[in-house]
Amino acid sequence: MLLCISASHKTAAFDLLERLSVHTTDIAPLIAEHDSCVRGAVVLATCNRFEAYVDMDEPVTAAGPVGVEAVLLAAEAATGVAASEFEGSYRVVTGPDVAEHLFAVASGLESVVVGEGEIAGQVRRALTDARRQGTTSGELERLFQRASEAQRGVKNATAIGRAGRSLVRLSLELADSRVADWADLDVLLVGTGAYAAATLAALRDHGAERITVFSPSGRAQVFAAKHGIASIDDGGYARAAASADLVITCTSVDHHVLDAALLQRGRSELSGELRRITPAGAAECPVPHAAGARRLVIDLGLPRNVDPDVVTVPGVDLLDLETVRLHAPLEELQATAEAREIVRDAAQKFALAGRRQSLAPAVVALREHAFAVLEDEIARVRARGDEDGRTEQAMRHLVGRLLHVPTSRAQDLAARGRADDYVAALGTLFGIDVGAQDSTARDAAALRDSAAVVDGVA
Repeated sequence: MLLCISASHKTAAFDLLERLSVHTTDIAPLIAEHDSCVRGAVVLATCNRFEAYVDMDEPVTAAGPVGVEAVLLAAEAATGVAASEFEGSYRVVTGPDVAEHLFAVASGLESVVVGEGEIAGQVRRALTDARRQGTTSGELERLFQRASEAQRGVKNATAIGRAGRSLVRLSLELADSRVADWADLDVLLVGTGAYAAATLAALRDHGAERITVFSPSGRAQVFAAKHGIASIDDGGYARAAASADLVITCTSVDHHVLDAALLQRGRSELSGELRRITPAGAAECPVPHAAGARRLVIDLGLPRNVDPDVVTVPGVDLLDLETVRLHAPLEELQATAEAREIVRDAAQKFALAGRRQSLAPAVVALREHAFAVLEDEIARVRARGDEDGRTEQAMRHLVGRLLHVPTSRAQDLAARGRADDYVAALGTLFGIDVGAQDSTARDAAALRDSAAVVDGVA
């Protein structure tokens, strides 16, 4: 049984999501280790959601509550967010609804900005991380792989794939009203990861030209050389932050990289430099941006990169992810209904394939039973002298014909949700106990023979 524990911008406060994003211990292994009935776990953590997808051993009594408990305790151990604090901020999705939920998430339909592009890559990376941690299962692999296919289907067939905007671009659009000419702005970019590269591209699309980069981890020079911009080191950071018209932070560090004290220190350093270069007797030059046009700090980090106290510095405004979320135009795209229909169709196909695959072990068991009987009879025929092999050939053909209908019926019954009836019939008619098979062997057989079952091969 699949289940998903989801805390997102729709159910949880931004502060809680921020705390859930801060952890040095991998959460998926903690979930998987909680109980033997947990077959696998994949954790998807982004700036606006924390979700755990768990594959539970379905026959176990109360598998759902055990899975939820596993996630809550793992999250508490890794992030410090107690289960009591989590209460009321998440929802539990189970069964067939899990696929539809993940497919919608991967397609950007559950994002702050409907259709935003980053989430598809984040879903793929969540599966990659789980593989690295050794916490995937066959069903979770199938779920996440089909999610990527559904996302591509939505992107290719609807306007969402063309119109979806990222949080970076939405943030810059919100800043547009206060910018006369982006080419005249002095922009400081703090961060050098993939998100920083996307931010730089968006800035250039808006027309920004004077861009400088700073890296708390010391990678600014490499990033700057690669992208053809200027860089600064630790010694010049405060002055650059104080003099920039726009500061954008997008790092993954778990502490503030910009606060009021740093801005004030930068202003003091700039003021000291100006006093040193001002000729004796001349009017003192004002500190840049101390008055006049206001400056903007955009914080795209989660956890927060910027201390909210920066707004206490005269002339400074702050735009963070929580503010962006409040301004997101969720109803703007007309393709949402069409995209959700594609997602629902993909989820139904996923469920149907799962039901068919669930009967693969039963069909394998029936075939093994039939061919075991056949081999016994062929041995008797050979002992009596079947020199030309015609009798053996006829017997093999007969068994193949007899197995065709039961194999086809497996598909029909699985599609109608009557897999249990099929398994029960095998037990009643032939004494085949599918449930008694070793689960590992059963899963391997299912993966090996599911294609044959789906295609109706006898």
